Amino acid sequence: MLDAGCGTGEHTLMAAALGLEATGFDVAATAIAIANTKARDRGLEARFLQLNALVLSSLGEQFDTVLDCGLFHSFGDDDDRPRFVKELRASMPVGGHYYMLCFSDRQAGDWGPRRIRQEEIRDSFAEGWTMDSIQPAKIDITIDPHQAEAWLAVITRL
Repeated sequence: MLDAGCGTGEHTLMAAALGLEATGFDVAATAIAIANTKARDRGLEARFLQLNALVLSSLGEQFDTVLDCGLFHSFGDDDDRPRFVKELRASMPVGGHYYMLCFSDRQAGDWGPRRIRQEEIRDSFAEGWTMDSIQPAKIDITIDPHQAEAWLAVITRL
């Protein structure tokens, strides 16, 4: 299991607690340090890597399951999104599953991360993937006690 843009590693650690082989990555060194400390403190085996998502295939590994809670919408440059999808595809076997939670265009206002339209998700994963589902969802945010509007997508690599 791969936790893409793992932040402080909670999803990676939950998978490790279930006995799964779990790897988390984030571009931020501080996030990786926090995640490693949590794993040690909890006595869990998990691997955390400081890595840019746009070079994911440089690991030379395949991941059956990839969790993404807040990475996909962080690509502000539209050229980065197709590059990420290409890197992701190269890092997953046929039949692998990608679970994505991203900020939605249904969120009012103009603060915070870029909002993603459902069509952008479908277009990004049009070739080499099957869109299993895209559902409205909520995402917890730290700057507001309310949850933000999100999309939860389940996508399978062909």
